[in-house]
Amino acid sequence: MIRLLYVVSHPIQYQAPLLRLIAAQPDIRLKVLFRRMPDGEIDPGFGVPVRWDVPLLDGYNHAPLDFADLSRELDATDAVWLHGWQGTAMKRVLLAARPRGLPVLMRGENWLGAMPEAGWRGRAKRIYLRALFALCAGFLAVGRENARYYARLGVPPARIFPMPYAVDNGFFARAATESDPAALRAALGLPEGRPIVLYAGKLVRRKHPHTLLNAWRRAFPEEARPLLLFVGDGAMRPELEAGAESGVHFLGFRNQTELPALYALADVFVLAAEAEAWGLAINEAMACGTAVIAGDGCGAAHDLVDPSVGRLVPSGDIDALADALREVLPRAAELGAAAARRIAEWDFAADLRGLRAALSCVAGGRG
Repeated sequence: MIRLLYVVSHPIQYQAPLLRLIAAQPDIRLKVLFRRMPDGEIDPGFGVPVRWDVPLLDGYNHAPLDFADLSRELDATDAVWLHGWQGTAMKRVLLAARPRGLPVLMRGENWLGAMPEAGWRGRAKRIYLRALFALCAGFLAVGRENARYYARLGVPPARIFPMPYAVDNGFFARAATESDPAALRAALGLPEGRPIVLYAGKLVRRKHPHTLLNAWRRAFPEEARPLLLFVGDGAMRPELEAGAESGVHFLGFRNQTELPALYALADVFVLAAEAEAWGLAINEAMACGTAVIAGDGCGAAHDLVDPSVGRLVPSGDIDALADALREVLPRAAELGAAAARRIAEWDFAADLRGLRAALSCVAGGRG
């Protein structure tokens, strides 16, 4: 039995099913500490109150991070797993684990395309991170570019373990299969017979919803345009709505249980973001059997998106995105089926294998 203490910023809808799976393992005793526990607060990206409609705290042992009790928590564990190193709280846990000889596993989302390191600030950051990473026993890489980020900062390959950034594929696939696209199209007031291009996420400039709108205009003559659905909310919504025309629909924020039906309704999902640490909406769309076009500024794109499932385009390139829309839309059903097959192995079972491998290496003799 290995006692594992996981420290993370807050309850995350994508992580809750994985934490339940880990907690159910007979040889891992999991305790989760949250730095904060918001519920129904204004999300700074969406700009609206968000209360997720899936269970975030069920099925695993958890508590708020209380520094007064941190010593007791560390004394009762065999290994520490940190989600990221930003903020003083994570560093305090890391430094407190060291004198106890507790191995620390680090799982971050960084990669060079999302966190560039130019100039003297970049050099200073690399020096700092090399010193911080030297305090960690192992690194749980969420994808290929994330693993390269660690290696570039001097982490030996033997200390990097693949733990892919995944969503609950089964939940999304089942809900998509059980959805009724025709009924949803009618409920949304969408005309029949027109293909659908979908954006789902925060309407902020970094995610390039405006690039998608312009590419959609450029890709098709007005009389042959597919429908363009924007799911989500954010600072750019008024600007996008002001510049939109017939065929563009803004559906606002939609919760987790509503998303699979929307992915299933769509022919193509687009996330042309830049400086995107990962982009889990790509996983969600693929699990629902939807073809994907992704910007090369998305960390997920480098592991999950290629011509067999959609297209990878330069983030912010309107012409490239327009070309991709013209290429992908006629083959959307074929590419979407391939996307579902590809994402099937990028799942929580792979996460569990990676975590077990890391724990066996760094804490195998402590349980």
